[in-house]
Amino acid sequence: MMKLSKKLLITEKPSVAMEFAKALKITTNRKNGYLESDNWIITWCVGHLVTMSYPDKYDEKMKFWRLDTLPFIPSEWKYEIIPQVANQFEIVKKLMQREDIEVIYNAGDSGREGEYIQRLVFMMAKPNPNAKMKRVWIDSQTEEEILRGIKEAKDLAEYNSLSDSAYLRAKEDYLIGINFSRLLSIIYGRNLANKINEERASISVGRVMTCVLGMVVSREREIKSFVKTKYYKIIRRIWKRRINF
Repeated sequence: MMKLSKKLLITEKPSVAMEFAKALKITTNRKNGYLESDNWIITWCVGHLVTMSYPDKYDEKMKFWRLDTLPFIPSEWKYEIIPQVANQFEIVKKLMQREDIEVIYNAGDSGREGEYIQRLVFMMAKPNPNAKMKRVWIDSQTEEEILRGIKEAKDLAEYNSLSDSAYLRAKEDYLIGINFSRLLSIIYGRNLANKINEERASISVGRVMTCVLGMVVSREREIKSFVKTKYYKIIRRIWKRRINF
């Protein structure tokens, strides 16, 4: 007997998958890590399932922080499954490789990071090559908007520019974090450790983290250097004339 073709939809997290299931009227047959009906399979990531490999996965020498290994700029990028969520990745991977899947819907969050999370999974899972790849882009999780998003889903390739920018941003963050964290830790780590009475200390640097930390430090300095000064304000009073009869 010939198996019916099915559509696979992948969301970024379980709660979103449940909203899609409600919209598609899939209320039964929940399995380990996904839901399945006669026509649909809905599964989910749990945020990031795949991450960029640390430098020591490229070269064992990179386990040690030394100036002569910097800057670290790989010619080919390595990725790996996050151990804590490996089980869910395997579930998603097996579903994507099923021969009865005719369409795979990327229903990740509508944004660059949502696109990146899903593309990493697609890259590592190697889905059924015969399945069409579609992108669901919605602005809310109402039933009407979900059904519209599925109906109007575009070919995944139309979002390649967004995907490229996401990969580039991630690589930029990686290079800044890895190289500058190691560089500053090597140069200033010992002095910092002495000041805080620790045996050793590392200095974390990040494209966003460092800027936000700078804002926090700047605000803290403003608070500590605050000097009380007198100030005056105008008080409006309404005088009522008393009239005697």
